[in-house]
Amino acid sequence: MTAGGAARSRVLVAALGNPDRGDDGVGAAVAERLAGRLPAHAALLTRRGDMLALIDDWAGFDALVCVDAAAPLGAPGRIHRLDLAAEKLPPELSFASSHALGLAEAIELAHILGLAPKTIIVYAIEGACFDGGAPLSPEVASAASDVADRVAAEVRRLLASDDGPAIIAAY
Repeated sequence: MTAGGAARSRVLVAALGNPDRGDDGVGAAVAERLAGRLPAHAALLTRRGDMLALIDDWAGFDALVCVDAAAPLGAPGRIHRLDLAAEKLPPELSFASSHALGLAEAIELAHILGLAPKTIIVYAIEGACFDGGAPLSPEVASAASDVADRVAAEVRRLLASDDGPAIIAAY
């Protein structure tokens, strides 16, 4: 509760992807750069497995900020910021996923079931290489630092607070 008695909004930052599959690991790279930088009432989660589990992960949160790799559209490292209150996930921006259902499907299902947070912001970083055992490409590694800065500012904007973070790790 705030001093005025109103409940504080809570933000979940979900950093997605498999760090063992090249640029698909950009979510984990962003999470590393965010450690210790998020205000109170914000949680940081890393998920590399079942994206449908996100529906349970974001239960009780007012806002969700997702970071995930996207298939290349011609510019590895290019950052796309999507506000899903104002737009839908564009079909040409497919998200890299080694699982049957990815982020877009989890969000769509949550909307249909009425389980989606009120605010969903997605940061998608175009990747170049998704091979097993590959490191992040230089362009995507550079973008990870930029996205971490943007996400930290986004969370502060959503919360208008500057306290310490809660960290959740899920695999």
